[in-house]
Amino acid sequence: MRRPALAAAILLLAGGGLLVPAIAQQADEADYGGLPPGPGREEVYDTCQACHSLMIVVQQGLTRDSWEESLVWMVEEQGMPEPDEATWALILDYLAAHYGTDR
Repeated sequence: MRRPALAAAILLLAGGGLLVPAIAQQADEADYGGLPPGPGREEVYDTCQACHSLMIVVQQGLTRDSWEESLVWMVEEQGMPEPDEATWALILDYLAAHYGTDR
């Protein structure tokens, strides 16, 4: 066990579990390339990571319409497999909520 992990475990036990949510969230975000939790995160991760780094996604600040235009362009010009309608909506909702113009 690495020392930082051991220290975190000791603090966790000593603190009565106060660190559990913070540690769990950090581990969860790391599993998805830093994408914050929410409906559509897995779909965004799977769809976007298949072709490029997620850094391209997280650096954006687009409107929902601009995200949709980007996805259409990726399907039509870059060969991205087109998601089904439900997945398309989840992806757009997630991107607009977490990587919109007001973030």
